[in-house]
Amino acid sequence: MKLVDVCAFYAPKGGGVRTYVDRKLKAGAAMGHEVVVIAPGSRDHVEHRGPNARIVWLKSTLFPLDFNYRYFSDIPGLYAALDREQPDFIEASSPWRSASVIADWPGAAPRALIMHADPLSAYAYRWLDPIATRPTIDTLFDRYWQHLLRLDTRYDMIVSASQGLSDRLTAGGLTRVVTNPMGVDPGVFSPTLRDEGLRAGMLAMADLPPEATLLLGVGRFAPEKRWPMLVEAVTAAGTRTPVGMVLAGQGRDRKAIERKIGENPHIRILAPITERSELARVMASADALIHGCEAETFCMVAAEARASGLPLIAPDEGGAADQARTSGGFIYESADAAAAADAVVDYATQRLAGLAGPRADLPPPRTMDDHFAELFASYEKIIAQHRQGLRAA
Repeated sequence: MKLVDVCAFYAPKGGGVRTYVDRKLKAGAAMGHEVVVIAPGSRDHVEHRGPNARIVWLKSTLFPLDFNYRYFSDIPGLYAALDREQPDFIEASSPWRSASVIADWPGAAPRALIMHADPLSAYAYRWLDPIATRPTIDTLFDRYWQHLLRLDTRYDMIVSASQGLSDRLTAGGLTRVVTNPMGVDPGVFSPTLRDEGLRAGMLAMADLPPEATLLLGVGRFAPEKRWPMLVEAVTAAGTRTPVGMVLAGQGRDRKAIERKIGENPHIRILAPITERSELARVMASADALIHGCEAETFCMVAAEARASGLPLIAPDEGGAADQARTSGGFIYESADAAAAADAVVDYATQRLAGLAGPRADLPPPRTMDDHFAELFASYEKIIAQHRQGLRAA
């Protein structure tokens, strides 16, 4: 099978999507497929990633809200790239404009939409939940729902990585939703990487003794991640139990996070971590992962934390919630700093009593390769059905 992934969210400094796509290139080749990623770049060029794996970068315009990303601005050029590749199957990896563009490409290949983003949760619900009910918000954003319903008729599959997102899409009228949870990069994250010296060093950085609870936050510094809310929650929890937090990430909201931290010595932002192996060491050496975003479609960092043996403290909606419930984590009401503080204190109290904490004996979450094996098998089935239909016609 020749698979082409038209991935508007792939960028050199991207987060979970970049991790996902990089593994797809390796897994596809290992499983005997050819995988080509078409991504928006600063110039036209081809990047080879080994046998049967490459990225075709198309010169594109910077995305005005986040200069780490670009968007496909030359649609004829994108169509010409697809014509050259002649894929057996196409993925569109964004539910925004590029999904409609790929649906309109006149080629015959079947196609799937990968829901790497949940715009309603990331924006509409986050903005309006305090003042309106979900049905009212959905009515206000009916144009977006109509957009999704049109895509549902144009794509052979709508792939969702979390049951919560799948349930909302299905309840909204979509009929081709398939739930296929993602996984972790195999061989990278492990409880065996725990380093008590590294843990003590991070606690010292946060002006805390070794017996204190060390929370780790990982992700882009963007509004939907709710880092200022978590800073508020951990600060409040710190008045009841010795707890600190270190943050690993970068992004345009760093200044806002720093302002929220203020003079609190128990919350620190780490220098950017660029190596996955170093992130794995840091993750395994914390006491728990804390997450604030209720709009995750899967939550890669939560899966990586689980693979590292860490308990999860997560909001009650989205992919992070799915991960926490599966692993017996600590759940709090989304977007509520006081509820998050209570969850932190609950966890810290149980940890100090020996009833909770990092564990090396939990079964790891499934791997990316498990996800891709299932995904590619579903694509091959659709290709076979498609070809049979063409012969019958």
